[in-house]
Amino acid sequence: MPKLSDAIRSGQLVGNVLAQDCPSRTILKHVTGRWAVLTLIALQGRTIRFSALKRLVGGVSDRMLTQTLQTLQADGFVHRRALDVVPPHVEYSLTPRGEEVAARVRALADWIEDNLHDVLDDRMTAAS
Repeated sequence: MPKLSDAIRSGQLVGNVLAQDCPSRTILKHVTGRWAVLTLIALQGRTIRFSALKRLVGGVSDRMLTQTLQTLQADGFVHRRALDVVPPHVEYSLTPRGEEVAARVRALADWIEDNLHDVLDDRMTAAS
């Protein structure tokens, strides 16, 4: 029996994040994790070295940023470019697909920032 991901790739089925076994859930998890969202936003429209990216994404550890970049790269959202210089120099940027997904998560982040006051007010009201 063919795997669900093979059926989706062949066009026999479409992705459905509500379906338990759909591989789209894994990708959704990859792009909506806290560090992934922040990394995608930080990379949007620019090429940047690891250390500068780490400074932009406040609070992320080297290990978590490395794992996040590797996952996003494996999914085709991030491009990693290693330059042949001493000391080693690695730059990261978004692929066209990465720019598209970054714009979508950025829209969510913008909505959160725009509505933060109301959400915090509702949280206070619910707590009392």
